[in-house]
Amino acid sequence: MSLLPRLFLFLLAACATRAAVVRVEVSGRSDVGATGYEQIVGRLHFEIDPSLPGNAVIADVGLAPLNEAGKVSFSSDMSLLRPKGAAQGNGVAWVEIPNRGGRAGVSDWIVKNGFTVLNVGWEFDVPAQHGKMSIQVPSAKNKDGSVIRGVVSATFTPDKSADEQTLTDLTPYPAVDVDGPESRLFVRSHMAYPGGTEVPRKSWSLKGNRLHLEGGFEPGKTYEIFYLAEAPPLAGLGYAAIRDAVAWLKHDAGSLAPIKHAYAFGSSQCGRFLRDFVYLGFNTDEQDRQTLDGVMAHVAGAGRLVLNQRWSTPRAVAGFYTASYPFADTAQADPVSGNAEGILENARVKHPPKIFYTNTAAEYWGAGRVAALTHTTPDGTKDIAFPENVRSYFFSGTQHGAAGFPPTSQATGAPLANPVNASAVLTALRLAMHRWVTEGIAPPPSVYPKMADGTLVPVAEVRFPTIPGMEDPRLLKAGGRVRNPQWADGAGEGAELPLLVPQVDADGNDIAGIRMPDVAVPLGTATGWVFRPASMGSPHEPVLLRGAWVPLAATREQREALHDPRPALAERYASREVYLSQVKEVLQKLISQRLLSEQDLAPLLKQAGDRWDWVMHQPAQ
Repeated sequence: MSLLPRLFLFLLAACATRAAVVRVEVSGRSDVGATGYEQIVGRLHFEIDPSLPGNAVIADVGLAPLNEAGKVSFSSDMSLLRPKGAAQGNGVAWVEIPNRGGRAGVSDWIVKNGFTVLNVGWEFDVPAQHGKMSIQVPSAKNKDGSVIRGVVSATFTPDKSADEQTLTDLTPYPAVDVDGPESRLFVRSHMAYPGGTEVPRKSWSLKGNRLHLEGGFEPGKTYEIFYLAEAPPLAGLGYAAIRDAVAWLKHDAGSLAPIKHAYAFGSSQCGRFLRDFVYLGFNTDEQDRQTLDGVMAHVAGAGRLVLNQRWSTPRAVAGFYTASYPFADTAQADPVSGNAEGILENARVKHPPKIFYTNTAAEYWGAGRVAALTHTTPDGTKDIAFPENVRSYFFSGTQHGAAGFPPTSQATGAPLANPVNASAVLTALRLAMHRWVTEGIAPPPSVYPKMADGTLVPVAEVRFPTIPGMEDPRLLKAGGRVRNPQWADGAGEGAELPLLVPQVDADGNDIAGIRMPDVAVPLGTATGWVFRPASMGSPHEPVLLRGAWVPLAATREQREALHDPRPALAERYASREVYLSQVKEVLQKLISQRLLSEQDLAPLLKQAGDRWDWVMHQPAQ
């Protein structure tokens, strides 16, 4: 079907009985440089049948306004990157789940392999901004047509003193009666636990989404605001948007990029989205067909997205507000609630995809992500196995997103941010997922810490050395469980989560996992945790999802002057050449394990040399 490059060209897609995409609105198309790809942007218009079991799971769908056909209507932004020539494409799409409205581009490996790339807006609270992806959904109403009201809340932890705070998480929910009894503000010293001391109502005010406090907000304290709002959006329709957009690409005669297979990649917020997508049964479309063939949930830990419920705030960072039972894929008896189900083992899941979980050390250590619970019992006392269709990969000594190099400190006197980067492994695993689905070639075996071999331990048992500038992490806690709205009893809401973390070697580096050269042939100690610097307040609290990197001393004399127990670089490596030869051995091993490609060897070896030069020329601290 030919398309004219005009704004707002309307295409009639399949009727609602065949697919939930009922209309495609194309607003633009353009070539992507000299890649041989073109980008098509526009909107997808959906209708879903609220009476179908697969849709009934959507929170408040029974209170949504219906169109003349008795369906729920909504629409999403769409961006499609496809090969211009049929011979260039491989018939497979990567569905890149937009993180807070972000849009994916075309990378070299995408072009080389001929993948299609699809972005679809799923998040209702993305601010209106050019290039951002969002979804427009209806609001729920009471059965009598009256407006629904309820209390919304948000938390924040300021890093510096200020009289005002913008409540970005609550932008979609303007206050209805800011002076009413529902309006309350609390302050506490530990972000992981609810409650705290109520701030006197006379000392704070709210105008729009700007919160003002007399005397200012104290750095490091966690504040939680509550107030009355109305017209809750059907946030869970975001899952249906992804499901039905993929069904449209795969099966609809009007598909703008017909494909045979589809894989989804989601990072952080979007990795949690994908875990919930599968758990809630959205990998089966309205015609009982499998949606996604493969799923890569990156840096999600054991968390899921708090999206499919009334008054959802998916844009929030959700520190310590992600992990609800169940945590693992297989059904595990929960000693807290007495329930028993899994992410994949529950009545909603009919078409489990092939799954890769990829996590950094930060998802094991902080923000309530408790990644270890994806492969232990709910009480954290025993290892459990992943299903045959699932692999899990742990990136040793990494934080939620790698810092740049040279690294910098968050504040004066604070440790450097963690630059250990495993992004090349992610690309190798994407291609491994493709071969697993299309060729039946099994991917690399899972690599993650286990209790059985002592590489996964309760936090109190981690043997972290005494390193100058680093605090003792053994008193950190995981916080409490989040309520699971699929269980009437909340599935143990508020129960303390066990915190199991990777055991470390004498340098403080993780023993288990995929050890990049920065960890296996260290120039420093890399962690998935770091405490707040004193200048930011509450130095007993962690910085959410961040880690630290503490370089080794260059010489024995420098080390001894610092009282650093870690052998210096000169004590470990006879020369730069010896260091690089060890790095090369590590890289070649990762290549042989199919965790890196041959093309990664030269740039990563150069990176190692550059980092050696930087560390060796740093003045003694």
